[in-house]
Amino acid sequence: MLKDYNLIVITGATAGSKTSVAAHLAYDLKTEIISADSRQVYKTMNIGTGKDLEDYEVNGVKIPYHLIDICEPGYKYNVYEYKRDFFKVYSSLRERGIVPILCGGTGLYINAVINNYELVKVPVNEKLRAELKSKSIQELEVILRKYKDLHNNSDLDTTKRAIRAIEIAEYYSRNSFVGDNYPEIKPIIFGIYFEREQRRARITERLKFRLENGMIEEAQAMLEAGISHQDLEYYGLEYKFLSWYLKGDITYDELFTQLNTAIHQFSKRQMTWFRKMEKEGSEIIWIDGNLDMESKLKLIKSYLRNLKMY
Repeated sequence: MLKDYNLIVITGATAGSKTSVAAHLAYDLKTEIISADSRQVYKTMNIGTGKDLEDYEVNGVKIPYHLIDICEPGYKYNVYEYKRDFFKVYSSLRERGIVPILCGGTGLYINAVINNYELVKVPVNEKLRAELKSKSIQELEVILRKYKDLHNNSDLDTTKRAIRAIEIAEYYSRNSFVGDNYPEIKPIIFGIYFEREQRRARITERLKFRLENGMIEEAQAMLEAGISHQDLEYYGLEYKFLSWYLKGDITYDELFTQLNTAIHQFSKRQMTWFRKMEKEGSEIIWIDGNLDMESKLKLIKSYLRNLKMY
């Protein structure tokens, strides 16, 4: 008996053209896209988060997308809120008879919905924050590892993020929860894949383009609008290094070199996360990123037809 699939997932490491593939597939299937990106939820943060909104237009048709531009910069959106918001959109689309496409590279967000992570809104623990405030990032890492295995370093991008991660882990260690009453997700997962060196080259080329086409100015505009350097650094990767550059802490060459290295490391962590998903039972059908769009779509749709999804 065929599994009753109810979600198509398009994922993969950064700079892999996931959005373009998802948009073309959505055009062919007459469906809509739900984003799975932890930073594209923020308004005005366009270039640094790689929204590439132009990719959502296919043959003159604007593909509907969801969970992009839903928060103001400075807000601390989290996986609990993402799961809640995902299921609101998902349920609405399913009521219309649509099988949506979940597209993005934030593995934690994808896992939270397809595996129905048990999540609650964790309150602020002022006493714990006060105890941790003076500790270094290295000391915070030691504390966090006592609670859980760290499969990536995103919780350690800044001391603020590390303290929040410990706060959440501490809350979960002391409380038990009743599972959410969300529908079961039965996904078919496609990953767009490039070999390591090609992936690195794509990342470097994309970074050069973004730096030359408004990414620095975007960060400067956020600061001028009242976003603090601390908040900018909270978002990690591009925005952390852009903050350092705009404060004068690093030169332009250092900005490019250090950020390029950090994105390469992030891409490696993404691939580690996907391998972890596979080990834990999630089947990912890997699609060669070098194929032209027509070939990618033909291959994906052949799987969907076999499952009577298309």
